[in-house]
Amino acid sequence: MARPALVAAPTHRREKPPAAPGSAPPTAERATLEDLFAAESPQPLADAFPGKRAVHPFIGMDPVPEGTVPRHWDEIYRSPRRNRGVAYIHVPFCENHCLFCGFYQNPWSASVGPPYVDAVIAQLESFARSPAHDGPPLQAVYLGGGTPTALASPDLARLVMAIRRCLPLVPDCEITLEGRVQSFDCDKALAAFDAGVNRISVGVQSFSERIRRPLGRRAGTAGVISLLESLVGLDRGAVVVDLIYGLPQQSPEDVAGDVRLCAQLGLDGLDLYSLSLIAGTPLLSAIEKGKLHPAAGSSLGTYFAAGEEAAMAEGWSAISTTHWQGSLRERNVYNLAVKTGADCLPFGAGAGGFLGGFNYRITADLRDFAARAGSGTCLTAAMMRATPTAPIHNALKSGMERGRLDTVAVDAALARVCGSEAASFSTHAAPLLAQWSRAGLLEPYHRFHRLTRAGRFWQVAMTGRLITWLRQHPDLGDRHGRPDS
Repeated sequence: MARPALVAAPTHRREKPPAAPGSAPPTAERATLEDLFAAESPQPLADAFPGKRAVHPFIGMDPVPEGTVPRHWDEIYRSPRRNRGVAYIHVPFCENHCLFCGFYQNPWSASVGPPYVDAVIAQLESFARSPAHDGPPLQAVYLGGGTPTALASPDLARLVMAIRRCLPLVPDCEITLEGRVQSFDCDKALAAFDAGVNRISVGVQSFSERIRRPLGRRAGTAGVISLLESLVGLDRGAVVVDLIYGLPQQSPEDVAGDVRLCAQLGLDGLDLYSLSLIAGTPLLSAIEKGKLHPAAGSSLGTYFAAGEEAAMAEGWSAISTTHWQGSLRERNVYNLAVKTGADCLPFGAGAGGFLGGFNYRITADLRDFAARAGSGTCLTAAMMRATPTAPIHNALKSGMERGRLDTVAVDAALARVCGSEAASFSTHAAPLLAQWSRAGLLEPYHRFHRLTRAGRFWQVAMTGRLITWLRQHPDLGDRHGRPDS
């Protein structure tokens, strides 16, 4: 699963965790830091923190004054790129609005496909003429949405071919097509593979019709399995799925059964995400009205554990804290890159990206996008600028996302930002890391702090707390930017 924007995860519970046992009465500053400690409980999956708090999508970012946005756009697109990068292609149409989804933008009809693809290709061709085209070849491309597989086969194929023609790609570039079972078949998959796609990600969420139907997923279990068997049978690229735990009517055994079925089908990988209750979605509205009942927040760790145990029993390997690899064909390049600080070139109405130290989103207005996509002019109204601490945040997030905190990498980032005499992160964070170890969230592993199962479940909450702790580092001063950015 990859998205044009980031959303906050739901919280589990509201109570405050206790301070570390035996600690002295805290000062006001220490009380703030001790709030970052985990509860020391026999059941860390349930009790470690009061909520599975998300890392704010714009942490380490400051807003750019509106009047300067066009100038900054020109600066980043008139300069060669310097950093590793990926590209995101947004197709903002859906055949129906699934209850849980917060990314719905526009209804799909066959007539909107060809002109939209024309506009995206125009934007790609304009980029190919810009100096920003020059730089390190892109490691991955992700076609997401929305529902890219709603596009007709000819439109999908010419879009992928334009991507390969206009973007500088590494020879083994991962090119992912995100899709749904509805309106997707072998013929369309073959068209995508022939054009250059080498990875297909299908949003399954759950194989159970009992769980799928109330969420607005129209395809039944047999249809989902049939499509996946066909895609695997083509043997043309990696086939992966998204699964969600904590859904209404779902049990931990349902999650484990879904994971086992992925292995039985011969899939190459799977993502396992916690249900996000997003404001404004039909699902949250139904829950607030008492029509649907998701899993209790305090039990979500049990669902995660059931899925992880099933994946391990099938011999799958964890690539990250949310993604498992069933074969060597699966690399998960794009998702890992965007979560760990790579540049991301955005194409399409509503696509979000990061380039030259700026985070921004392409205009979501379809008419505005179509009119200006190929003009080379500024296509965004707002930007956020990375603060000097961004490399340190990225080093933290990179290790945590992979399930093992690399303090050597964080110290190297600190040295780049603050100089070689900067106090080490290992020393600065020692009280927090030691307390988390006592709480059952971390364990030593060579030079790393490896996350336990409970730590992998709470990874996002822990990452946010590490970044908060980092704000107290003696050598960073005012480099953080705004506290809430």
